[in-house]
Amino acid sequence: MTEQTINESVLRCVEALLMAADGPLSIDRIVGLLAESGAPDRKAVRVALDALTAESEGRAAALVEVAGGWRYQVRSDYAGLIGKLWEEKPPRLTRALLETLALIVYRQPISRGEIEQVRGVAVSSNIVKTLLEREWVRIVGYREVPGRPALFGTTRQFLDDFNLKSLEQLPTLPELKDLDQLDEAMARLRADSGEGAEPRPEATAEDDLGNADAPGDAPVEADEPPSDSLH
Repeated sequence: MTEQTINESVLRCVEALLMAADGPLSIDRIVGLLAESGAPDRKAVRVALDALTAESEGRAAALVEVAGGWRYQVRSDYAGLIGKLWEEKPPRLTRALLETLALIVYRQPISRGEIEQVRGVAVSSNIVKTLLEREWVRIVGYREVPGRPALFGTTRQFLDDFNLKSLEQLPTLPELKDLDQLDEAMARLRADSGEGAEPRPEATAEDDLGNADAPGDAPVEADEPPSDSLH
């Protein structure tokens, strides 16, 4: 068996794994899955990934690398078309949720009280719950002040959902002056990722907590007293 044949075999095995996976696959994970198929090393898998990336150029589905690894995904240009496959529309995220997420993204680690200071309104517990349940944010620690408020940061799931390998790929925001800048930055990020336009057939009732159409979302936020903790 020639070297060319071995490379072709590895390439197609990698392609099959990525096509069937329900999430991104890291190089180490791919190597482990192929351990019984000739045990290719990391270099061979990387060569295969590069070749598959080149093959996907100009196609509707692209091979991309995100924080969690590699995955195939339909290009954002076709998000509207793909959305027709599902009758149920994806939940529309509220501006309040997006502003809260943007503050966490650009100022992490940040407490709920600090978010409220910037936004000038109490943060709804529903918003915090939605961000945690979507696994876009997590508690990364506690500030050593009375009450020990929780500090929030983004997750690898956030990077994966927004098509980012790392936070360094975020739209630049040299100086945060107002919420409009946050809105603009998140709008660019969502446009690049397709988030918000992409159908989410797995959406559950809990997702509606951040839905702009969910009844009572804005009043709840306005009525809640400012708090620097989750309690």
